Amino acid sequence: MSATPAVLFVCVHNAGRSQMAAGLLRRLAGDAVEVRSAGSAPAEQVNPVAVEAMAEIGVDITAERPKVLTPDAVRTSDVVITMGCGDACPVFPGRRYLDWELDDPAGRPLEEVRPIRDEIARRIEALLAELGVEKRA
Repeated sequence: MSATPAVLFVCVHNAGRSQMAAGLLRRLAGDAVEVRSAGSAPAEQVNPVAVEAMAEIGVDITAERPKVLTPDAVRTSDVVITMGCGDACPVFPGRRYLDWELDDPAGRPLEEVRPIRDEIARRIEALLAELGVEKRA
């Protein structure tokens, strides 16, 4: 793994789970981790309920836009975390792949998105520990 590990979060629309995870990792790791996110079939915009759920915990993802998943994004990442994109995610040797089974926040009210956000936060904290990255306050 490189001196600054690169982590790629992938879900189908890159509008909910992967954006929440990327926002949390950026907030907690700062520049100690290169954070990316993408989707196999990107939506037009980030899910507004996901944006609201993240704002509640002080993470601003309003400026984020869904991005298309490219083989290069996977190839240049040390850790690829998929969230329900299945076989759409390309696989390259030498990459670490994790699959986080999380409910899709699309179409759900805020009270159903909060537990998804909190589970993502728990997993991000564990990922930081695995990467040996100190959590920022």
